[in-house]
Amino acid sequence: MAAAAATAETAVPSSDERGSRRTIQGTVTSTKMEKTAVITVIRRVRDRRFHKFVTRRVKYKAHDEHNKAKVGDLVEIIEARPMSKTKRWRILRTIKNAIELVTDSTDNGAEVAPAKGAR
Repeated sequence: MAAAAATAETAVPSSDERGSRRTIQGTVTSTKMEKTAVITVIRRVRDRRFHKFVTRRVKYKAHDEHNKAKVGDLVEIIEARPMSKTKRWRILRTIKNAIELVTDSTDNGAEVAPAKGAR
């Protein structure tokens, strides 16, 4: 009986016991760091004084254990313990993958993009 009570006490607490953690959706803007991605979250808020809608952008550094995030991915991040001076979020899941650019095989993998001024 005492052994069963001891294992119940050392069990990993569920998310309800740990408290609610915020989740946010955003776009990956940089993956140049090891195991870290920069996520930009865009919000539209109403200005108090002029009652116009204003775009607010916030950048979060999120932990990406396996470096799976790519620039342009739509991801969901969740609050986590502090992992460094500025990193307090981790990537929970990828909602939508980024669109890859079409490459031309004759240019040895160079990306094909329309020229400036071309219509």
